[in-house]
Amino acid sequence: MKPSSVLIKNGTLLTMNPQRDILRGDLWIEGSRIRALGSGLRKRAASVLDATGRIVLPGFVQTHVHLCQTIMRGADDDLALLDWLKQRIWPFEAAHDERSLRASAQLGLAELIRGGTTTVLSMETVRHTDIVFEEARRSGLRAIIGKCFMNIGSGVPKRLLQPSRQALNECAALYKEWHGTSEGRIRLALAPRFILSCTEGLLRDADALAREWGVLVHTHASENRDEVRWVRQRAGCGNIEAFSRYGMLHDRLCLAHCVWTSPREQRLLLESQTKVLHCPSSNLKLGSGIAPIWKLHKAGVPVSLGADGAACNNNLDMFQEMRLAALLQKSLHGPEAMPAATVLEMATLGGARALGLDEEIGSLEVGKRADIIVVNLKSLHSTPHADPVSALVYSARNSDVESCLVDGQILMKDKELLTLDREKILQESQKEFQRLAARA
Repeated sequence: MKPSSVLIKNGTLLTMNPQRDILRGDLWIEGSRIRALGSGLRKRAASVLDATGRIVLPGFVQTHVHLCQTIMRGADDDLALLDWLKQRIWPFEAAHDERSLRASAQLGLAELIRGGTTTVLSMETVRHTDIVFEEARRSGLRAIIGKCFMNIGSGVPKRLLQPSRQALNECAALYKEWHGTSEGRIRLALAPRFILSCTEGLLRDADALAREWGVLVHTHASENRDEVRWVRQRAGCGNIEAFSRYGMLHDRLCLAHCVWTSPREQRLLLESQTKVLHCPSSNLKLGSGIAPIWKLHKAGVPVSLGADGAACNNNLDMFQEMRLAALLQKSLHGPEAMPAATVLEMATLGGARALGLDEEIGSLEVGKRADIIVVNLKSLHSTPHADPVSALVYSARNSDVESCLVDGQILMKDKELLTLDREKILQESQKEFQRLAARA
């Protein structure tokens, strides 16, 4: 049961507040919110975490993952995007049943919590999305989840193709049952997979519903050169221009990747304040390319980070994504590009902004929800560290996260998962992967 109060003592508080204050002291949580922070707080609490010598910071916000694919880790290597989808991912997703999807979601949620991620935007597969909602609620993680829409597509298994009306009706049922539950911790997004798997009518209808409900639209765009070529053949323009023609470019549209975008499309992203979800590891592993993230960020396009799925990464480690996001842009634009502070903001407050949650999470401030992680940098690979921001981006690893809280609930303490059964998850995921692979 969630404690009524938590005191995190003697930490280095990396606040990410407007002044970017770094404080030495305590942080007090009452209920789901931060109520005080500073030195020498005289507060009693039901639970006390000793953060002496540790960094206390907002939990990571991953804005593009696929929990349904976690169980496919390592089964889909060394292919380009469209071949990877047609030959491996889509057959696996079509073969998912409730048991395998539950195991996949649990495995992903456990890995995310273990690595300090407290919020995710996740695109699931076409069927059984309620299972992922159930597991996210049970885990304690903050999650915005979308049922995948696919009603056309070359090489798409029949089980993944679903008439538009049926898909939208199922999504409406999920919205009614899940959106805003667990005190707002669980929410729904509309998730058309990408332009090549959805008719223009379905894309427009999904966007209209998102506007009506006030929720996000989460999709992919301009990830791969062949994808862009096929979109041009179908729509007569690039991905971003097509979304513009469909009336879909707005500040609640979240576009994963955006690797291959023209100058005109980059201007459209800026003008509409469409969110770009950067996944550097996935882009490298699939050979998709390096997204123009530094250019987009400098222009004022909102950029955040995500690991994508374990099937194309092969992990969900935000520390790895931060480091790669910085190093890749430095290789293109020089060592001054993408400083550590910029990348850490993308991983925390920037992610919260992308999801429309920056008034609630993303920084350590009085009144905000207590989504917090405690990181121990007293390791061989991160000592010494004159600058904690630099150490987090360039040196730290997910194994350095010791504690993780969401809404004031301790999900992990001293590296022990408290809401999920680690050993059971390991056993079930291996067993269910073998069953899934036999069906795919």
